[in-house]
Order: sequence, then structure tokens, then C-alpha cells
Amino acid sequence: MTKDTQAQPDHEVRDRVRAGYSAIAQTGQWSGVRPASAQMQSTTGCCGGAEAGAPGGGGCCGPVTLTPEQVAHAVGYSGEDLSLLPEGANMGLSCGNPTALASITRGEVVLDLGCGGGLDCFLAGPRAGAEGRVIGVDMTPEMLAKARGNLASYRERSGLDNVEFRLGEIEHLPVADASVDVVISNCVINLSPDKRQVWREIARVLKPGGRVAVSDLALLRPLPAEVRGDLEALVGCIAGAELVEDVRAAVLDAGFREPELTAKPQYVEAMEQWRDPLYAKIAASLPEGASIRDFVVSLDIAATR
Repeated sequence: MTKDTQAQPDHEVRDRVRAGYSAIAQTGQWSGVRPASAQMQSTTGCCGGAEAGAPGGGGCCGPVTLTPEQVAHAVGYSGEDLSLLPEGANMGLSCGNPTALASITRGEVVLDLGCGGGLDCFLAGPRAGAEGRVIGVDMTPEMLAKARGNLASYRERSGLDNVEFRLGEIEHLPVADASVDVVISNCVINLSPDKRQVWREIARVLKPGGRVAVSDLALLRPLPAEVRGDLEALVGCIAGAELVEDVRAAVLDAGFREPELTAKPQYVEAMEQWRDPLYAKIAASLPEGASIRDFVVSLDIAATR
């Protein structure tokens, strides 16, 4: 067990998260991530089985028992949307559907924070149309390589050339001030060691009247220290999650008006039902009689600049 991840220096947290998602990019989904276990100093590996070499596990972003397509369906993506994606863009890393929440229209500039393999960017592109633009930002080079490798397939399938990917941290976005109409993000902000700075950056890049649509995990009550210090739970989108009221405060402090926070408990319930190994491990660390549903919830966040 590592020390409380929330007490570690920011650069250490980013390095550990980057290492985990680099391994995920190389295997294509959570369930294949075993090689990362040694470099991440986790006895179970990044969302892995109980022993080294065991079949992979899961995390907030995808269980071992379901395929990436099933995970995407479970969090609200349609079969029609998924059929349009380049192969490998969906790695089962979602805890919601921010592209649907954002109601993207033609001609808009869309920014995806922590774009991964490009799933939400490739769905947002046709909605923005040839007049619009979609920018994906990710701090993991292997994820960007995967996303950029899918660009040719996206262009062929959609007939559009309106998606690009940039390397960068979501706390320091490589995007100009007041240049974006819509910011989306899917199960990523919880990974940041400085979430308030992320929300300030979102406000900076949005045009006046611009909007944000985020799906993320949040806490209903504080997690036990054992869970907060678990590296697997950090990369699995749980250990770094904030209390719902702290999420709301960060959004308001960044200058957004009347944010709407909508809890989606069905997601965590499904992860428990599917017996996700990470969730089972966390459940064993909770007080007797408590459920992960008492602590963690999937949250849709919508706000206007």
C-alpha cells in the first residue's frame, strides 16, 4: 500500500497516472494491463487480477467481465455511435457520455480533456461538422499515438478532417484563451492532483457563454485512508475523486453560473454487480456493512461560462 495519493507531490501523481494509462494504451483496454504492475508498484497491477499474470481486472473505466463496447453501452453510448468509431478508439474508459450531455452543434469548437484514444473526439466531430473543430488533449504520448493513428480511419468514415490531438496536461491546456465553445471530459478530472486549476483552465479557454459537459466520478463521503493510498484505485478513478460539494465549489470558484450536477448511481451499482476486481478490493477496505455505492457516484456536470 502506498501513502495517501492525495498527499503526494503533484508530479508524482501525474507520473503514476501517466504510467498506468501508457500501459492501457499499449494493451487497448483495462483488462489487458498487466505489464504496468511492476512500474506502478502495485501488487495487483493497474486494474489487474489478484496475482501477476492473472487475467486483467477493471476500474472505474471498464471491468474485466465486459467488453469495451458493453461498457460504452452501459454508460449511455448508442450502437449507432459506436459503429462509426475507428477500431480501438473505445477502450472501455468511460463513466458517462459527455458528448450527448454537451448537445454539440455544427460549427462549434469542442475541446476534450484527457481524450485517450479519441472516442469522444470522433463522436463529437460529425456533430461539429466541417465548419467546426474538435481538439483532444492528453498527457500520455502513447494515448495520443493511438488517437492520431485513428485519424485516417475517422476521415475515411466521416468524410471530415476536423479532429486534432495535442499533447498537454489538463491543468495547463495548450489552447488559446476564449477559443472554445464546448469543453467535454470523460472520467478524467478525478485523476488530476489540482482539480481547481483544471476548472480555471476550462474557464480560460471557453468563449463567453461557452459551456462544459463533464462525466466523472465523485464521492458522497470521504474514502478510508487505505483506499486513498491505493495506486490502483487512483488510476482506477476512485482514490483521486473529490466530494460532490467540493466539485460544485470548484466549478463555482472558476466563474461558472449555476452548475448542474446530476448523480448517476447506476454506474457504480453495475460495477459492483459485474464483480469488478478493483471494486471488490475497495469494498473489502470499507467499514462493515458499507457499500461502494455509499461512497462513490458517477456525476454529470453541466455549466455555462
